[in-house]
Amino acid sequence: MANRSIVSIANYSREKLQNLLDMAGEFEKCPNRDILKGKVVATLFFEPSTRTRLSFETAANRLGARVIGFADPKATSSTKGETLKDTIKMVSNYADVIVMRHKLEGAAQYASEVTDVPIINAGDGSNLHPSQTMLDLYSIYKTQGTLENLKIYMVGDLKYGRTVHSLLMTMRKYNPEFHFIAPKELEMPEEYKEYCVKNGIKYVEQTDFTEDTIADADILYMTRVQRERFTDLMEYERVKDAYILRADMLGKCKPNMKILHPLPRVNEIEYAVDDSKHAYYFEQAHNGLFAREALICDVLGITLEDIKNDKTVIL
Repeated sequence: MANRSIVSIANYSREKLQNLLDMAGEFEKCPNRDILKGKVVATLFFEPSTRTRLSFETAANRLGARVIGFADPKATSSTKGETLKDTIKMVSNYADVIVMRHKLEGAAQYASEVTDVPIINAGDGSNLHPSQTMLDLYSIYKTQGTLENLKIYMVGDLKYGRTVHSLLMTMRKYNPEFHFIAPKELEMPEEYKEYCVKNGIKYVEQTDFTEDTIADADILYMTRVQRERFTDLMEYERVKDAYILRADMLGKCKPNMKILHPLPRVNEIEYAVDDSKHAYYFEQAHNGLFAREALICDVLGITLEDIKNDKTVIL
């Protein structure tokens, strides 16, 4: 079987993305199955994670697979000098799928090239985060009823935020209009603005973050300023509180507007917003279970029809 690794979903066709969305929808109806009984999923997290790791591990467990791996690279042979290549080749002896998060950009692509076992990129540095993008797409699709012609406002850390980079590249197929709201130090990198120009994606850059600024948004995608990405802590201190979403800023928002956030949040969304009808970030995180069940099945060659015809559903 050809290597079915998921390093990025940015180049997936509309048909492929819709297929994955439909798979996630089937799993939302019945998340507990034994369709992966006998399979082993390895989760290799060279960088800290809570939601992504637990979501992938829960997805594997709910589908009947066994899970191996680590959440702390200090407890692995990498501390002894073992290379990423050797770690991947070693784990490939034991697992049917490898889910990997790594601090270095390009690590997932490299891992996919040194093994025939499919790799699922769970985040590589400030580069890409395709499984987060999949659950973001599913969340947008569920709340808006479409992915077409939406106004998506991205706020906060657009420089290091791999989730916004992945989402931008994948949404290009649906004629979005992006609004990039960030301080100069954290603005969307030039390469992604050039990507927008090349692909005919409309975008607006702005620094104001007010009730009026966000009034026309369909999706308000908040991000935290990621301290771990900064080499200069003084720069981090200057920008960490640049934009905070308050409940009193939601008065002019469109009825359909939903607030997304890849989490964890620090203080960029005040707690009073949690009670708003626009808040959707906790449901968004829950959607990650269904999206990641779909991704694991996809790399193992399990189709939408296989899932619809699955007789291993556990009620």
